[in-house]
Amino acid sequence: MNLYLDSSALVKRYITESGSQQVNAWIDQAGIVVTALITRVEVAAAIARVRRMQFITEQEEQAALHAFRSEWESLYRLPISENTVLRGDYLACEYNLKGYDATHLACALIWQEVLGLPIILLTYDTQLSQAAQNARMQVLPQQV
Repeated sequence: MNLYLDSSALVKRYITESGSQQVNAWIDQAGIVVTALITRVEVAAAIARVRRMQFITEQEEQAALHAFRSEWESLYRLPISENTVLRGDYLACEYNLKGYDATHLACALIWQEVLGLPIILLTYDTQLSQAAQNARMQVLPQQV
């Protein structure tokens, strides 16, 4: 299984919440796990936001950030090129997506095209999930 993770999915690996066990199982099953370079900023910001909202302690935040940063190098990271941004521009308008969601979809679609094999987009963002399905991508989980 070739798996592309957006930040809403990857953060579940470091912050225990609904879907975390599924995410870890899918990552373990994947032959290759890919994300976009911008995911690093998004996941770190999400972990910090969870701490600000006082859902986790400062120690839990630091442990989550350490685990994330330690595993970052093991992920394949797609660069954000001019071509990615151009594709994201059109996807944002076509599917009414937020900027980084359109960028994630652009990365996933470009990777799928270059690979020449189907990939699975792992996201917990309802709008991105629907857009990916409309773009004929496989998406997990089935119901967001």
